[in-house]
Amino acid sequence: MPRIFAFLVGFGLTVIGFVYIISYLNLLTIGYNFIDYVKFIIRRIECLMAIIGIIIMSISLIHKGDDYEIRI
Repeated sequence: MPRIFAFLVGFGLTVIGFVYIISYLNLLTIGYNFIDYVKFIIRRIECLMAIIGIIIMSISLIHKGDDYEIRI
């Protein structure tokens, strides 16, 4: 159960982060070049949530925790 919760939290953070990254693409239409855009999103904490979420999801998938086994 903790692995599922960690995965869902990571998924939520990833979605939030990518929504902000996509919404900040509007900066390209007002004159920013791609390098300036990347520098801008690296400094924003809400965009870093995407990376943090991917890390949390990866850890929850890779880490073999103390899952309960049903023994008969």
